Amino acid sequence: TPHSLIASSIGLLLVFRTNSAYQRFTEGRKTWEQLLNTCRDTTRMMSIYEQEVGPKRKQRIQRLLAAFPYLLHHHIQPRCLDHSQCEDLKDTPHTLLLNEPHAASIGHGKQKKTARECWVDKRSLPWCLLPDSVLNKCAQSHNRPLWVTDRLSVEITDIPYCDNWTSRERLELLKATSKMSECIGHCERIHQTAVPLNYARHALRSLTLWSLTLPFGLIDKLGLLTGPAVGLVAWLMFGVYQIGHTIEDPFQGSLRLTDMCNSIYRDVMYGDRNEAGMRRESAFRKDGETDEDWDSVGDAFGLGWTVQAKENLEHYNEQLVLSP
Repeated sequence: TPHSLIASSIGLLLVFRTNSAYQRFTEGRKTWEQLLNTCRDTTRMMSIYEQEVGPKRKQRIQRLLAAFPYLLHHHIQPRCLDHSQCEDLKDTPHTLLLNEPHAASIGHGKQKKTARECWVDKRSLPWCLLPDSVLNKCAQSHNRPLWVTDRLSVEITDIPYCDNWTSRERLELLKATSKMSECIGHCERIHQTAVPLNYARHALRSLTLWSLTLPFGLIDKLGLLTGPAVGLVAWLMFGVYQIGHTIEDPFQGSLRLTDMCNSIYRDVMYGDRNEAGMRRESAFRKDGETDEDWDSVGDAFGLGWTVQAKENLEHYNEQLVLSP
């Protein structure tokens, strides 16, 4: 029948759209996973070479690393204060004006970049991680996560050479900043390159036309059940279309970017746990630990295991006969 022939074509359209959307979702998730691993590795190296880096510079690098994911999140999904919040904070020193570009139409399909006002609360993350002198410079940048990577490169380059800090360690950290810059480009490509509008419109129009004419092809066979059957089929088909539309831009709600930002902040800003439970304990501090503490631990099989139990287990494993 004509409907069965058209259904195959519509199925291919929906499958292609859903697969392309899922690939974008997966790529976005892998990008943030790479960012998480890069920040962790950089923090580890800063802690290992703390004496060579210096405590003050290490603190600056940690704060820049902790602020980076929040700034990237704001870059691809701006979160400015609404009008009522701005009115409440306009007479306080807690507001910060960001320079946000956006496209404004000037006719004949041409666009130009103009700036709109975007206010944020300096007491919230990530703005509270940076001092005012640095924050004002960062706020004037159109690409704030890229500004952070540039400042990280400067901080790493300023580390003086010594016996334990050579060009190898410096280049390793500069590679980490390059990976962070690549994450910015990946996120911008996914966010700014949508599925072609003509393809989306054609798939939706074809699906709508097919659904409207479906009752005429089922009325002879299903009778009064045609209505429920058409409703169920339409719900399934339009549901698949909506899934592809929802996940094609994973940064608009499909990915939990806030949780990922908090995870990076927790792993980078290690130290004593604060009231909000955001930080983790540091593994680089050995205060109160001695070699005798490790010697007092039981055998390698864990607490409760004895040498005799270990020998019995090894004897039992030797007696096992695998069936063919």
